[in-house]
Amino acid sequence: NKRIGGMGHGMFSRREGRWHLTFTAWCNSHLRKAGTQIENIDEDFRDGLKLMLLLEVISGERLPKPERGKMRVHKINNVNKALDFIASKGVKLVSIGAEEIVDGNAKMTLGMIWTIILRFAIQDISVEETSAKEGLLLWCQRKTAPYKNVNVQNFHISWKDGLAFNALIHRHRPELIEYDKLRKDDPVTNLNNAFEVAEKYLDIPKMLDAEDIVNTARPDEKAIMTYVSSFYHAFSGAQKAETAANRICKVLAVNQENEHLMEDYEKLASDLLEWIRRTIPWLEDRVPQKTIQEMQQKLEDFRDYRRVHKPPKVQEKCQLEINFNTLQTKLRLSNRPAFMPSEGKMVSDINNGWQHLEQAEKGYEEWLLNEIRRLERLDHLAEKFRQKASIHEAWTDGKEAMLKHRDYETATLSDIKALIRKHEAFESDLAAHQDRVEQIAAIAQELNELDYYDSHNVNTRCQKICDQWDALGSLTHSRREALEKTEKQLEAIDQLHLEYAKRAAPFNNWMESAMEDLQDMFIVHTIEEIEGLISAHDQFKSTLPDADREREAILAIHKEAQRIAESNHIKLSGSNPYTTVTPQIINSKWEKVQQLVPKRDHALLEEQSKQQSNEHLRRQFASQANVVGPWIQTKMEEIGRISIEMNGTLEDQLSHLKQYERSIVDYKPNLDLLEQQHQLIQEALIFDNKHTNYTMEHIRVGWEQLLTTIARTINEVENQILTRDAKGISQEQMQEFRASFNHFDKDHGGALGPEEFKACLISLGYDVENDRQGEAEFNRIMSLVDPNHSGLVTFQAFIDFMSRETTDTDTADQVIASFKVLAGDKNFITAEELRRELPPDQAEYCIARMAPYQGPDAVPGALDYKSFSTALYGESDL
Repeated sequence: NKRIGGMGHGMFSRREGRWHLTFTAWCNSHLRKAGTQIENIDEDFRDGLKLMLLLEVISGERLPKPERGKMRVHKINNVNKALDFIASKGVKLVSIGAEEIVDGNAKMTLGMIWTIILRFAIQDISVEETSAKEGLLLWCQRKTAPYKNVNVQNFHISWKDGLAFNALIHRHRPELIEYDKLRKDDPVTNLNNAFEVAEKYLDIPKMLDAEDIVNTARPDEKAIMTYVSSFYHAFSGAQKAETAANRICKVLAVNQENEHLMEDYEKLASDLLEWIRRTIPWLEDRVPQKTIQEMQQKLEDFRDYRRVHKPPKVQEKCQLEINFNTLQTKLRLSNRPAFMPSEGKMVSDINNGWQHLEQAEKGYEEWLLNEIRRLERLDHLAEKFRQKASIHEAWTDGKEAMLKHRDYETATLSDIKALIRKHEAFESDLAAHQDRVEQIAAIAQELNELDYYDSHNVNTRCQKICDQWDALGSLTHSRREALEKTEKQLEAIDQLHLEYAKRAAPFNNWMESAMEDLQDMFIVHTIEEIEGLISAHDQFKSTLPDADREREAILAIHKEAQRIAESNHIKLSGSNPYTTVTPQIINSKWEKVQQLVPKRDHALLEEQSKQQSNEHLRRQFASQANVVGPWIQTKMEEIGRISIEMNGTLEDQLSHLKQYERSIVDYKPNLDLLEQQHQLIQEALIFDNKHTNYTMEHIRVGWEQLLTTIARTINEVENQILTRDAKGISQEQMQEFRASFNHFDKDHGGALGPEEFKACLISLGYDVENDRQGEAEFNRIMSLVDPNHSGLVTFQAFIDFMSRETTDTDTADQVIASFKVLAGDKNFITAEELRRELPPDQAEYCIARMAPYQGPDAVPGALDYKSFSTALYGESDL
């Protein structure tokens, strides 16, 4: 409001003359509506009648009834009524009194009219939250911006060349001005052209003199502002349409962005669910392979999935949750309904699918390792079966033919006795082989129970051995009976040879068993197991001196038999008739045993070294895991503490959390090192570790939870910033809300129960006491902050509620009102009107989604903007 005063009587200055011309024309532009005019401001307003009429026209309000008398007092009363009305509108009139107006004081009268112009023509102008002079100037700059030769910076010299006036008219009514023909160096022609067109076509009277403007170094600011304000009001309808279009563009932009985010979420969710759907059957496939190599390849494929394929999907899942939370926050802030993903694509559906995936993953890894262990055991047993079977088959080779031989029918008595002794030795040997046959059968049975893939061949071979064994037993019995029939005709067989045979056979068997044991395969998993084998081997080696003495004693018997035969001139016919075990065989096998002992030593020591290496791997993994595991737990606790305390501004908190996130990411090499150590442990087929309670699976799950937790915490702060900025909440308000929330969040759980939330509301001044009205208000608030009736109020829900309570948002009614302006007050709008008033992409957006208008006043192509606006803020597929 201008402080007007100090305008005493006297000759008009040149500036006052300009005011007189401009103000008179401005007043007449309004008085014409009442059917009257004025010729001279300081004379025609002296009785107050036309002054009161002018105020009624421009304000649209009724003033008190004027006094019609001719006396001075009547005039003063009328002018006072006008001045009182002006003061009631918040205008402070300094040094302007009714007497000066009645007395025709020109300066005072002009000052009063300028005050009226400011209040009723300029003060209410508002463009982008500016008002009065700044708003009018901004409006002019906006409207003339496309005209390169116009630069409106003020209300004086920017208008001297007349182009700005012509540009204002051309922008709104291009058919009235041939703007391209105007010349900047002909200001008088330009000004007169604009004034004449405005008066003729826009009903704006000529308020300025072209020559006076051109010939003045600085045109009068008040006169220019008064005249320009008439243009603003003349084009106010277009201005309202522009404001309405801006509001609609803003609302549509929000909807378009939200739809894009929804589409992104749907695609990401579909891709992730499809990956889970494809992966789970692979992890649930429990069809075993026949060989260890095939199963180890499956294990390597699984490790490749863990290292390469799953980590990106963990990041996608985390990003999906963040995108969902951000989208819901934006929808709340823009007063839109919450986003409901397609059926089966909720975050909970993703989590359920992910949980199913991890369950299948854990079971698959356990199955692979168990299957490898089973196949390893099977291979070991199969090799042991083949080794024992080969030894037995080599022993039985020719035995059936020997037992069927009828040599006793033509033998001498001494030959028969020899055959009897030989048969007894064979029976002893046969009994010694009984244990091996039983072992072969037991191994075959175990292979069957463990579902060995080549069980058919094993069973066939085992059955053949057992059938042959039965046949040997039967043949042995038959031969004994035949030999015993002619025993009376036999002489005693050389006792010395017999003794040799009886001692040589078990010793030979012992050496064969020893060689078999020394070549036996072994599988151990711990140092204790290999040390047990080494101890057993040492014990075996301790028996070798006694065995060597037995060997020398047996050989001594053979030498004694030869000595007696030689001394008695007895010619021995060939080898010992009671046994095939010659001294050469005994010595050969003994030498073989001597060779196998150091080889066994070497194999056991090599396995001991391997187990020591495995123990080193266990301790190495445990050392790293016992550091990484507690570190992850500590970081989880620190994040929880940070999310509760939240010191400083939200930007400070966000920066601190992102620094914290970088420190966590920087720790990733420690996890990679642990993965490498775990890889070495698995390649060494180590299945237990007593040095740590942490498994790689625990570490992986903890790491994924840590990454997800810090990402979610950062997203919460970003959403708070988004809420604060969108709703205009100050940092102090946000801190006050956080302090109030934390004060009542006693357990630091990040959520308030109903009673805690009620106490928090009371502390903030809400009337929710325990009376009927307070309970109703509290129930209303709870329905907003806890729509799912979970019994908990999160901080984000609390912030959303407080922001709604303290700020305004666009509503469906506001958008409907804006469309109505664009439609020229019609109940429908056309595609042509939308394309004319809105940017192309947003116009087409509306046209594609608006339903046809069905009202009685509908025309072809009419569109229903009301249902469209309502749908923007309600349940809809838009």
